Amino acid sequence: MSKEHYYNIILSPAITEKSTLVSAHNAVVFKVALRATKPQIKAAVEGLFGVKVKAVNTLVRMGKVRVFKGRKAQLSDSKKAYVTLAAGERLDVTTGL
Repeated sequence: MSKEHYYNIILSPAITEKSTLVSAHNAVVFKVALRATKPQIKAAVEGLFGVKVKAVNTLVRMGKVRVFKGRKAQLSDSKKAYVTLAAGERLDVTTGL
């Protein structure tokens, strides 16, 4: 697959307090496309960053209804991937590609 296809699967790294805590267990959190599967995410991370992936866990956050200035709005759904790296592998998403 091409790098453009990988960028369509992995949208951005998720930089949060929880993702920082999980990095101690050799895992990285990414925001991914809703239709991305675990094998596609694994191939994209290995292709873009050149690391060996041990496991991929995903979760879908369903969009919430919010009220803004008296009007209801539906937030869109989002998907995250917790990528566990193999032993001895490191990945720093703050430096960029």
